[in-house]
Amino acid sequence: MVRGLKLALAALGLAMLGNSAQAIMARPITSLWHHGTIITMDGPRAKIVPAVVVRSGKIVFTGPLAQARKVAGRGFEDHDLKGATMLPGFVDAHSHFSMLMRVATGIDLDAGEGAPRSIADLLAKVGRGIEARMIAQDDWVVAWNYKDAALAEKRHVTRADLDKAFPGRKVLLMHFTGHGLVASSAAMAAAGVKDDTPNPEGGLFLRDGNGKPNGVVFEAALTPFFAVFPKPTYPQMIEALNITQRQYAANGYTHAQDGATQLADLDFLRSDGAKLALTIDLALLPSFAGLDNLLARGDLAVGQYQGRTKVQGIKFVLDGSPQARTAFFTKNYANGSPEGHHPWHGEPIVSQEVFNAAARKVHARGWQIFAHANGDAAIDMAIKAFDALGIKAGDNRRPVVIHSQFQRPEQLKDYARIGVGPAYFSNHTYYFADVHRSNFSTEVVGFISPFKAAIAAGLHPSNHSDAPVTTLDPFIQLWSSMARTSLSGVVNGPSQRLTAYEGLQMLTTGPAWQVFEEDRKGRIKVGLLADFVVLDRNPLRTPLDQIRSIRVMQTIKEGRVIWTQH
Repeated sequence: MVRGLKLALAALGLAMLGNSAQAIMARPITSLWHHGTIITMDGPRAKIVPAVVVRSGKIVFTGPLAQARKVAGRGFEDHDLKGATMLPGFVDAHSHFSMLMRVATGIDLDAGEGAPRSIADLLAKVGRGIEARMIAQDDWVVAWNYKDAALAEKRHVTRADLDKAFPGRKVLLMHFTGHGLVASSAAMAAAGVKDDTPNPEGGLFLRDGNGKPNGVVFEAALTPFFAVFPKPTYPQMIEALNITQRQYAANGYTHAQDGATQLADLDFLRSDGAKLALTIDLALLPSFAGLDNLLARGDLAVGQYQGRTKVQGIKFVLDGSPQARTAFFTKNYANGSPEGHHPWHGEPIVSQEVFNAAARKVHARGWQIFAHANGDAAIDMAIKAFDALGIKAGDNRRPVVIHSQFQRPEQLKDYARIGVGPAYFSNHTYYFADVHRSNFSTEVVGFISPFKAAIAAGLHPSNHSDAPVTTLDPFIQLWSSMARTSLSGVVNGPSQRLTAYEGLQMLTTGPAWQVFEEDRKGRIKVGLLADFVVLDRNPLRTPLDQIRSIRVMQTIKEGRVIWTQH
């Protein structure tokens, strides 16, 4: 009771703090930014201006400092950049804000010394998390960022491992891809999964030698676990929201995305307390799994901001993860299925018919369509659905295919014809390309996230982290788009390498276009929002091997500093 009262008071305090922050940001303040390298990102080539004037959250002048001082008038806030570099605030093309909130409320297996390197280390880390959080025997234990490939045993943790280490406990290890988990026997029982439960369409229960589920779960088989997933209290959610948005701000993002919003999270993130707490903009992509509920609601105002949140469109998931071997391809995986079966080229999570019918409902409402598609066969599904709807580039509907990882070259022409915005994921060329090369040819892996080819085709690509799948750090994204070098040092697709300026476009102007905000964000230009990020060095002049060392010094939202490096 006392603890609950304290949490409620904490939430009230956070809400009041958020209210104060909103009030402060609403003041008609004039500010002058100068004496740094101010890269506007306005145009196909780099343009640098000496000074920027901001009034009431928008840019009112860019140009010479003497003229800027006249425009600013008297009583302005003076921001001397002291040689630092200023860019437009980064626009997150795709990540999972609400999942990162969940990580903040659970055990993060990546925290501290990083991902465990053995099953024993992993179990010990979970045990320490249970002890540190004083998790009761009957409460759920949820550990995030489980990475089976990092384990020395080169196998998944199973429910037998969890049962032995934590007898009787409901334990979930959430796979870092967001496409799987490992459950203890108690967790499986709570979710209603039995020894004879069959694989659902588009889902997998990996099995032991006796054919019983071994606790490893992928894709559509996750559904019963989500139904019983532990739900934090409202004060805990507000606290997690603040922790999460600070992570985005610390990485220079002024616009974040929640790339698969569940209905409960949709309601929370649009609640009064969340609106008061938010200091960055947040685009929500509700999952198509709740489409009938969404279609029946009259309060969504899709495509319009309500406070700092906007329901941007509807997210469809067509396939799984290529590194988990659940993505849908036209070619077979050399290593077979997650269970080791051959031949295996993955399978769709939904059928073409189901996707077409649901997409038609979304399209008829004028809502934007976002489709997760990694494998080339899943990309084919997206193209077929868009063609069935008759979408053409001139219609300006801008469907986004998230990841678009293993595109075939000819699919770029389809994207151009339809007007698709590909949200690419260059971090795959670093973190996962070695795994991909064990399954597919050098030619196929070299065309992962084909930025150069997409630009040549006249598309508006973006780049993203898919956090928490990979870190939010934008400079790892920038570096991987420029280097395309794997963990083992292999360059994957050198012809698709970007320049630093092109790489920055994928973090600013590209994602802004994909969410219809190119006239509000992504550039330092008169009339646009004064969303900036200040860096300790100029990415355009930083050697490639030092790009990942660039640090954010300040993040500014609508003229107000919301994060400063200490």
